[in-house]
Amino acid sequence: MKTFLLNSALLTIALSLSALGGPISTPALAAETPPAATPVDVDPALWVVKDADTTIYLFGTVHILKPGMGWFDEAVKDAFDKSDRLILEIVEPDAAMTQKLFAKYGLDQNGKTLSSKMTAEEKAIFAKAMEKVGLPAAAFEPFDPWAAAVTMQVVGLQKGGYDTNSGVETQLTAAAKAANKPIGAVETMEGQLAIFDGLSQETQVKFLVESATAVDDMALSMDNMVALWAKPDPDGLAQVMNEGLTDPKLHAALLTNRNANWAVWIDKQLEKPGTTFMAVGAGHLAGTTSVQHLLTAYGIKAARVEY
Repeated sequence: MKTFLLNSALLTIALSLSALGGPISTPALAAETPPAATPVDVDPALWVVKDADTTIYLFGTVHILKPGMGWFDEAVKDAFDKSDRLILEIVEPDAAMTQKLFAKYGLDQNGKTLSSKMTAEEKAIFAKAMEKVGLPAAAFEPFDPWAAAVTMQVVGLQKGGYDTNSGVETQLTAAAKAANKPIGAVETMEGQLAIFDGLSQETQVKFLVESATAVDDMALSMDNMVALWAKPDPDGLAQVMNEGLTDPKLHAALLTNRNANWAVWIDKQLEKPGTTFMAVGAGHLAGTTSVQHLLTAYGIKAARVEY
């Protein structure tokens, strides 16, 4: 599994599980204090869509990063400062609502255990992976397979030095609040979680087992994706993501369908004057099913901002 299927909602859910109580409340789920890092200047890709009175910047994010990456400067900071508002994938609800949504979409509503959905071989792979990331496999029995997979990924990345406080959305949100910029979203947490909950059991278990199989290479694979984002190399990032998202249904549900919805949103926003800084997962702005590519169906061209 070369691609980590994390979006804003999934990351928030995984990090809030320790607040749910019960055996899942373990120190392993708490974010570790990252070591000090020497700042490294990186220049992620930035695009712009505009007409006579509307400008929309498109910036690809990474939801969880290692500390010390200096991306919020130069053209990115300039575009953000010029913008009237910040648009993200979601605006996170409060903790109580997050827990309520997880209970609805992340737990099996029929009481069927996680282990009962896997073969003996799959259970062994999952148990071994959970041991490696320091999570109690038995505590995940009420979980849907996708929820267990995402939690495993996030905790594994934390152990590899990744820190949610260094994530792009976290920094952009703080900057927007400091500048009194309105913050909006193109989706809701409930909508994002419903996408995963709507996947077939077979697809969810496949996602879980692939994540468990790749647990040893999790941080290294993420390092590779972040390097492509930072370089920037959108085409290379698209290639890596396509290699990881081999299931057509998963690819359509998590990328193509959502990108199509966002292209419609952008088309409609061009009818309204103003400047918007739109920040969504970098994978949505890469490849032949990217938001930019789908915008061409509306006669809209997204231009790369060179800096």
